[in-house]
Amino acid sequence: MIQNNPDLIAAIRDRFAHVDSCPFQGERIFFENAGGALTLKSVAETSAFYAAIPDNPGRINPAGQGTQNVINKAKGDLAVFMNASSGQFFAGESGTELLFRLIRTACVNAPKGAKVIGSSIEHPATRSAARRWAGIAGLDYVNVPHDDATGLVTAEDYTALMTPDVAVATILHASPVTGMGMDVAAISAAIRAVAPDCMIIVDGIQHAAHGQLDLAAYNVDGYAISPYKVFSRHGYGIAWISDRLSAAPHDMLIDAPATGWEFGTRDTGSYATMSNVIEYFDWLGGEVSDETEPRKRIEAAGRAIHAYETHLTNAAINGIDNLPGLREMAHVRILAGEDNPAREGLVSIVVDGTPSEQVVEILNSQGIRTHTRKADHYSGNVLTPLGLPDCIRISFCHYNTETEIAKLLGAIKSLEG
Repeated sequence: MIQNNPDLIAAIRDRFAHVDSCPFQGERIFFENAGGALTLKSVAETSAFYAAIPDNPGRINPAGQGTQNVINKAKGDLAVFMNASSGQFFAGESGTELLFRLIRTACVNAPKGAKVIGSSIEHPATRSAARRWAGIAGLDYVNVPHDDATGLVTAEDYTALMTPDVAVATILHASPVTGMGMDVAAISAAIRAVAPDCMIIVDGIQHAAHGQLDLAAYNVDGYAISPYKVFSRHGYGIAWISDRLSAAPHDMLIDAPATGWEFGTRDTGSYATMSNVIEYFDWLGGEVSDETEPRKRIEAAGRAIHAYETHLTNAAINGIDNLPGLREMAHVRILAGEDNPAREGLVSIVVDGTPSEQVVEILNSQGIRTHTRKADHYSGNVLTPLGLPDCIRISFCHYNTETEIAKLLGAIKSLEG
């Protein structure tokens, strides 16, 4: 395990760029992982290498064939990482853009008069796409309300509103506002119990960095991630789609292969950097277990990441090194409850008497990077029902340390009126 293993934590931190300092700010603690995780050094090196290659993948020359092989390898690596035995992976502009493409295709191919179901906890990446394309395709949109107190939507919540004519469903794997993870497998099963042929699309963007991706267990048709939130870089997204969704009529060039979803020349560097990310999970799994098979090592890494990030969030909430935790500070309110087992490496708070933007600015002046979430088109669906104009999002990852948590708690304690 990662906890109580300082040598492993040091080895983990050594693999990431700018782990304790920012080229613009200087020394800082990075608790803004939900906005974009730290980047692996190997990713930066790989990006630079492939950015300089002029050849198009697939052309009949050594570089064209070599880069195509890199892309093919990355797709195979992704299948191991996400446990996919069928379907296909492809890159797009971003996770959000890919979710729009998947949801659009599912909606325009749905029977007229059918329904689209989604939940109020979802990020607008899926919620906006589903509502827009339901309207264009003449489908009714069904909203599943989430529980404001826990920040969760459950399989039972979906079941209560499911009908056999639901043709498209969207699920959020983890919330970037509250950090709560949903039980995707259970929600998917509840949907298919009533509408077995429903096209189910999952937003996995917030969940991916915390490991434990298992497409074989989810029984869905689409899953998208944003690699910059899982140790890669900005500028692309990755989607997986089932064979069924692959074959559905979709945007494509005339006379192109019927199941092709890629547009234009591929960026080899984007695929290659996903291989770097997966190699990192494989390495970490070997450090925390005796497993020899790549998938088993990746699963072990996911368990270790989850356990250590739970330890970090518990330390922030309950206290550490004789410092009171956030729950003990009378001027702090924790969103979605202090004791929520669905939490994935994130704690959102409000500080009485101090606007969230000001709190973030104060913390930043002390070298502690956090972020303000406002009740806007991104987060209003979660914050407005709570009567909050904003909150402070503190998001951890497995390269953070107890020492960093202690500095955070000291800084927030000092804000007490």
